[in-house]
Amino acid sequence: MIYLKTKRQIELMKEACRITKGMLDIVEKNIKPGVSTLELDQIAEDYCRSQGAIPNFKGYGGFPGSICTSINDVIVHGIPKANVILKEGDIISIDCGAYIRGFNGDAARTFPVGKISKEKQQLIDVTKQSFFEGIKGLKVGDKIGDIGERVQKYAESFGFSVVREMVGHGIGRELHEDPEVPNYGHKGFGPTIENGLCIAVEPMINMGKKEIVIDKDGWTTRTKDGKPSAHYENTLAITDEGVEILTL
Repeated sequence: MIYLKTKRQIELMKEACRITKGMLDIVEKNIKPGVSTLELDQIAEDYCRSQGAIPNFKGYGGFPGSICTSINDVIVHGIPKANVILKEGDIISIDCGAYIRGFNGDAARTFPVGKISKEKQQLIDVTKQSFFEGIKGLKVGDKIGDIGERVQKYAESFGFSVVREMVGHGIGRELHEDPEVPNYGHKGFGPTIENGLCIAVEPMINMGKKEIVIDKDGWTTRTKDGKPSAHYENTLAITDEGVEILTL
């Protein structure tokens, strides 16, 4: 069931989204060679709690971290660990969220570690831009499939591929709500976007093929061909006034 939000509820969500963005900002400042992903996790959690919020990933479905730390060929759900150390030339996707005042925020970015290859930088840039292509001109009355078609066309025009198994989602009182928001699809298909819909749009784009594998830990999701992947996500609200990105 899709839960549409009132103006008041969207205002409440903005606080969770502000803190979520703050988590990404403070983690970005600490990304450098030699830092462990567990250190980044603690930095993000400390900031989140200092704002009076709860890191909503921690314990979600049994996930052990406050953030997901996904390096190079890891698409999503990388577990923060003391023995996973960032190296020059890596890329790392940080996915995180905050819960406060009864509502959730959710966002992700892929960051370079030191100097990276042109190919990896292009992957990061295309993934980010595919998000903005996906929501370009989005309005009440459109279909969810409109987003996915635009994301897919843009990413694939660079020879990249779109992950199928993980998709965006509704968000609000729960971290994951209906509807699903695929990063692929066809214009005119899927649920209708109504006034007050809040969703997380999150392209996950692979440099190589779209197929994935999941590690034995049940979380860490990688590209099957071992090539890098990037992730870009924001929480947004769609109303009769237009689209508002809440985690920027």
